[in-house]
Amino acid sequence: MPSFDIVSKVVMHEVNNAIDQANREVQTRFDFKGSGALFKLKEEGIELVAQNNFQLTQMLDILHNKLAKRSVDIKSLENKDPEINNNQARQLVLIRQGINADVARTVVKLIKDKKLKVQAAIQGEQIRVTGKKRDDLQEVIAMLRDEKIDLPLQFDNFRD
Repeated sequence: MPSFDIVSKVVMHEVNNAIDQANREVQTRFDFKGSGALFKLKEEGIELVAQNNFQLTQMLDILHNKLAKRSVDIKSLENKDPEINNNQARQLVLIRQGINADVARTVVKLIKDKKLKVQAAIQGEQIRVTGKKRDDLQEVIAMLRDEKIDLPLQFDNFRD
């Protein structure tokens, strides 16, 4: 019976490369000279360190550009509020991996509302879709690509 998995993954190697490129750009840009601005990859996400809030917004733009060039979807990032002290500003950008329960339920509801002959089952942080015909599965993939879901979805493990 044909099936595939709906997942939401970010390639951390590409994120690491994008952070290295962003750090190099910040070090060479004139408006960041001597500011000590940098990007740090942490376990929970990416930490941005700068002197003020304006530089943080500039750094976010640089980070988004570098990630987009390395084919990392920006929808997988979640910006936290910046913490601003006297001489330093910090902001954490979370990297969302996996499909949480609320989004998974919405995706399953979208699939069931389409009334195709497929079954969708939530399995941890992914959704398994099975059906009798390959065409029905491809229709589900096309439908999900058109929907406005705030998380980037990938379709893995397509089996006939």
